[in-house]
Amino acid sequence: MNTRLPLRSRWIALLMALWMAPGIPHARAAGSDRPNVVIILADDMGYGDVGFNGCKDIATPNIDSLAAHGVRFANGYVSQPLCSPSRAGLMTGRYEEQFGHENNPAYLPNDDKIGLPLDQVTLAQVMRDAGYATGAVGKWHLGAAPCFWPNARGFTEYFGFLGGGHVYMPYKKGDPLYQEYVKHALKNSLFGEYLRPVMRNDKPVGFNEYMTDALANEAESFITRHKSEPFFLYLAFNAVHSPLEAPDKYVSRFPDIADKRRRTYAGMTSAMDDGIGRVLKTLRDNRLEDKTLIWFMSDNGGPVYTEMPTHNAPLRGYKHQVYEGGIHVPFVAQWRGHLPEGTVYEQPSISLDIFPTVAAVTAAKVPEKVKLDGVNLLPYVTGKISTPPHDALYWRNRSAGYQWAVRQGDYKLLDVGNTVQLYDLKDDLPEAKDLAASMPDVVARLQKLHDAWNAKLIEPLWPMPKPTKEVFLGSIEFTDMEAGE
Repeated sequence: MNTRLPLRSRWIALLMALWMAPGIPHARAAGSDRPNVVIILADDMGYGDVGFNGCKDIATPNIDSLAAHGVRFANGYVSQPLCSPSRAGLMTGRYEEQFGHENNPAYLPNDDKIGLPLDQVTLAQVMRDAGYATGAVGKWHLGAAPCFWPNARGFTEYFGFLGGGHVYMPYKKGDPLYQEYVKHALKNSLFGEYLRPVMRNDKPVGFNEYMTDALANEAESFITRHKSEPFFLYLAFNAVHSPLEAPDKYVSRFPDIADKRRRTYAGMTSAMDDGIGRVLKTLRDNRLEDKTLIWFMSDNGGPVYTEMPTHNAPLRGYKHQVYEGGIHVPFVAQWRGHLPEGTVYEQPSISLDIFPTVAAVTAAKVPEKVKLDGVNLLPYVTGKISTPPHDALYWRNRSAGYQWAVRQGDYKLLDVGNTVQLYDLKDDLPEAKDLAASMPDVVARLQKLHDAWNAKLIEPLWPMPKPTKEVFLGSIEFTDMEAGE
């Protein structure tokens, strides 16, 4: 009997063998049950500025849908009330004070010492090594020298800006407002990075639309291009960070907000919500929604002490502070069919938990030398484990004087300048009633926890950057914002 297959059948068998081969990079067949991962990070967003936390004057239907179809972390925290250290913790799954990334880095493209230390392993590196396509879109703020750039830290694709913020409009050199920004930057070097060219991988490029729209477009493109392989997308909006800028198509949605600043901020928020909605639609259109674990949070609380009209209510405090308003943020996760939908998880959780959770559900291997401070949240939110994920959570911050805090259970002890305060957050979320004098035993217990944790930390590797004309003039070259100009 002739056992040879017809030529067409042999070709089909060969193609099937190649498709099933485990060595093919990014092949979904090698792990078809592994979810895609999307982390969406807002910038300086107020706790009370999303609908699921009670916002009344700004509609955020797409962000709210994540909570409606996922898990809202009622006591969700970031590891720092400050942009760059918070991102360093998120990217490494470790308290950033352990490796000296406690302050924002100055924008110094020629300094290979100021940025996320190179000995720290990032979530992007772990995901890339696990066979995922990895893309970062938006704000980086983890070092301006090439050795710190996203493509050097595990991301195969990058579109965004390297500093702590950026202007939102595609200005040209001749635009009056652009000239005003240049004058402002010459007086305040910290603003200079907001005028830097947008990068695509390692090349400067322009942008020709509202920044929030441009970032959403890039996120949609990344998902579409990688829809047939497992992917990890880090979408870091600069919204709603200053400067206050939004086109009329968004601002005009809020005619009933009398405060012009709040109305513009509402437009910025609405633009980001629209962008998130487009990302969600792209996932649905490609039948990927139930195959994608999505996280949304802010990098820290709203900076209510500046020109930004954010709302952190009912929380006390703001960005730069270890009061709840600085570290307690909007925090949700959605993975349809895997996480309980429309639920609220009450136990304290932290951004450091995202790394180990993602690694666990994607079967990504974390190097043995990496000691993560976060935990895999999945068995906790699904009810398989009923105990709290953490015995205690810790904070240390020096951006507005020396501050620290520790939370264990419902009690939180903090020091915001040689004044130790104790609060029961279960009954006093606004931190209005200091219990330190009446509960010295709890103070002593939490103080001991803090002291033991603090003893393991190192001093910051660099100070908070200060405006210096010399640094600015020596490092920045003004270019048009618009592509092709």
